[in-house]
Amino acid sequence: MTLLVLVSFVWAFSFGLIGNQLAGLPPAWLAWIRLGLSAAVFLPFVRRVPWKSALALFATGAVQFGLMYLAYMTSFRYLKSHEVALFTVVTPLFVAGLDDLFGRKFKPWNLLAALLAVAGAGLIKWQSMETAAPLYGILLVQASNLCFAAGQLAYRSVMARMAKPLPDHRVFFWLHFGGFAALTPIALPLALAATPPAPTPAQWAILVYLGIVASGLCFFLWNRGARLVNAGQLAVLNNLKIPLAVAVSLLIFRETAGLPTLLAGALLIAVALFPVRKS
Repeated sequence: MTLLVLVSFVWAFSFGLIGNQLAGLPPAWLAWIRLGLSAAVFLPFVRRVPWKSALALFATGAVQFGLMYLAYMTSFRYLKSHEVALFTVVTPLFVAGLDDLFGRKFKPWNLLAALLAVAGAGLIKWQSMETAAPLYGILLVQASNLCFAAGQLAYRSVMARMAKPLPDHRVFFWLHFGGFAALTPIALPLALAATPPAPTPAQWAILVYLGIVASGLCFFLWNRGARLVNAGQLAVLNNLKIPLAVAVSLLIFRETAGLPTLLAGALLIAVALFPVRKS
């Protein structure tokens, strides 16, 4: 559990950095570079695994990191960083719900809380929704939430089924490589275009930090920690980064949020935590 708490503190700063410092750069390209750096970090540690396990890890990374990042990074085009953080509140419900689905059990409270959380997220933006753009942002965040939740559970399952389990750092390259490969068809044409993305030196520094620390090291620690707790604890801890990220975005990056947004955000967090208090 300590690993998950530590990662949550690091991730709290990522929302503001992406939304305020990397604005204007193509989301798919940003995610592709991050995952390329992450894969490079774990390349020296990689070991051969059975092809079925390697394929499963590759597919898990393609969903948990590749598709998740594509939706997540794109959502910053439509939402402020503290709003993106707030709308990740549904991730624990996806974790609990998917665990119920895979375990062939059903807890109606999870479905009810998911509906309430999604409705609350919509209400935060409803009054200022002059166009459909904020709705696109909310839907993108939910797609990101679903991918990240599914990936966490899939990783636990793949590692548990391996006949000869290896340490996490020996297999984690396959996840990052899966995410990187999933984004290559979208990002590579951008990199090879006549006018490719041109980050400033400061933006490159942020991107390197995000790729090596926030994505590389922290995804590893998170998935490692996810194997050491039960599904209920994992679901709850998925929300620890939300109040931290909102506070960082408002206090450090000086974003503005009205009182209704803050109150609704607090309610969303409370609603999401309620149904997953037990495994």
